Amino acid sequence: MKKKLFKNTFIVGLISVAGLGSCTKDFERINTPPTSVTTVDPSLLIARVLRDGTFQESGELPNNKFGSWIQHWAGGPVVPVSRYFEGPENLIWSQHYTLLRNIVQIKQELSGKEDNAEGRSKLAIAELYEAYLYQRLTDLFGDIPYSEITKSNKEINRTPKFDKQEDIYPALIQKVDAAIARLTSGDLSYGSSDFFYKGSIDKWKKFGNSLKLKLGMRMRYANPALAQKTVTEAMTSTVGLFSSNSDNAAVPTYNDAQAENQNPILRQMTTGSADLRYLANTLVDKLKEYNDPRLPLLAEPVNVNGTATYQGIGVSLTDNQLSQLIRANYSTANKSTWFSLSFAPIPSYAFTYSDICFYKAEAALLGWGATSANAQTFFTEGVKAALALPPYNMAAIPTSYEPILSLNSLTDEQKMEKIATQKWIHLFGRDMEAFAEWRRTGYPRLTPGPNPGSTNGQIPRRAIYSSEEAELNAANLKEAAARMTNGDSFLSKVWWDKK
Repeated sequence: MKKKLFKNTFIVGLISVAGLGSCTKDFERINTPPTSVTTVDPSLLIARVLRDGTFQESGELPNNKFGSWIQHWAGGPVVPVSRYFEGPENLIWSQHYTLLRNIVQIKQELSGKEDNAEGRSKLAIAELYEAYLYQRLTDLFGDIPYSEITKSNKEINRTPKFDKQEDIYPALIQKVDAAIARLTSGDLSYGSSDFFYKGSIDKWKKFGNSLKLKLGMRMRYANPALAQKTVTEAMTSTVGLFSSNSDNAAVPTYNDAQAENQNPILRQMTTGSADLRYLANTLVDKLKEYNDPRLPLLAEPVNVNGTATYQGIGVSLTDNQLSQLIRANYSTANKSTWFSLSFAPIPSYAFTYSDICFYKAEAALLGWGATSANAQTFFTEGVKAALALPPYNMAAIPTSYEPILSLNSLTDEQKMEKIATQKWIHLFGRDMEAFAEWRRTGYPRLTPGPNPGSTNGQIPRRAIYSSEEAELNAANLKEAAARMTNGDSFLSKVWWDKK
C-alpha cells in the first residue's frame, strides 16, 4: 500500500535545522547539516521536532484562528476563519505529520538500541513527544490517521485509515506508560539538543506522567471510567508530576537572532500583519473585571477620549463593523513585553506546572487521587506559578487578587468555572491547548461574534481536514467525516467534546 503522510526519502530539508539560527553554541552545532540523507543524528532531529512543535502552537495563524475562537485575539478579515468562514486546515495538518515523520526517522536511527543505554531512553523521549503531538492533532481534528501511518521510509502507505479518537486515546495512554517504563536514569540522552530538559531523564519521566494526567482529564466527560483510572494513576504515581516551574517544557527564544528564533508572539509583531496584533475584548474585559495584575503587562494601554484604558476588539465582526473600526483605540499585546525586542526573551512553552496544578485542582474536586479539600491549594498554586512566568515575573499573588481565587461557598461547578477561567487566562499564547480546554470544560462562557460566517454565528468546534488529504486519501477521509454529526465541518464535535 502507499501512504501520503511519509515520502520515500527523508531529504535534508526536512531534518536540517537552519531555521534555528546560529546565535548560540548549541544552535550552531545543530545547524550543521548531516552529510548523509540516510543516516541522521537523532539529536538533530529531536531539536528540530521540539522547537518546531512548540513554536507552531503560537504565532500569527493559530493566534488569529483558534486564539480568536476562544477570544484571546481579535482576528480579522485577513484570516477569514477567525470570522467563522470554513476552510481546510492544510498547514497545521502537514506541519504535524512532518514532525511525526521526523520522529519515525529517530526511531529508525535507534533501531537495535531499544534495550540498551545508548538508545533506550532516547527512544522513550521521542515516543513521549510523539504522544504529545498526536494528542494535539486529534484534539484539533477528531479522527486522524494513527495506527496505519508509515513506520519507516521504505514502505509508504498513502491511504491510511482514520482511527477513531476514542481508540486513539487509550493507545496514547499505553504508549506513554511504556515510554515511562523504558526511561532509565543513567542512560545516554540528547544533551543540549533537548531544548526542554537538556537531557534530564528524570524530568522526562515527570513530563510523561504529567502528559498521562492530561490525557486522562481530557476524557473526563467522554469515558469517565477510563478517565478516572488514568488520572488517579497519574496523581498517585511514584514517578511524580511537574512540581515547580523548573519542570516546565519550554524552548528558549532569542530577540537578537533571526525572526525564526523569536518567541512566536513577538514574531507576530516583527514580521506579521499589522491588522492581526489586537486582543479580543473578552480577554481584556475579563482581566479588567478581575483587576488582574497581568493586564498592564499583557495588553497595550490606549488613549480614548483623553483617558488611558485597555480595550479589546470584538471577535468575528461584520464587514460593516470592521469598516467603522478605529484601531488606534484598541489594545494590541503589550509593546513593552510580548511585542518588545528589548524585553528579556520569553520562552515558548509547551507544557507547564500551572497546567498540572489546574488539572490537580479539578481532580481533587472529583476525588480522583486527591480530596476536595486539596482543590483550593492546587488552584492557588497554579495561579501563583502562572504569575511567576515571564513576562509577569511576580514572586507572589497580590493580596488584592486573593478574593478572586477563593473557592469558598461555591458549588463544585462554580469552582470548576473559576479553575477553567484562570487556566484560559494562563494559556494565552498557547491557542491549540486553550481551544481544547474551552471545548472540554465549557468555560469561560463565550458569546459568538456577530458575523455568521459558515456556522450561522456559532463558534467552531474543530478544524477541517487538509484539502490535500481529501484529494489523495478521499475514501478514508469521507468515511471519517461520515462518522461526524455535521460531517467535516467547523460544527462537528470531536469525541471528547461533550459540553
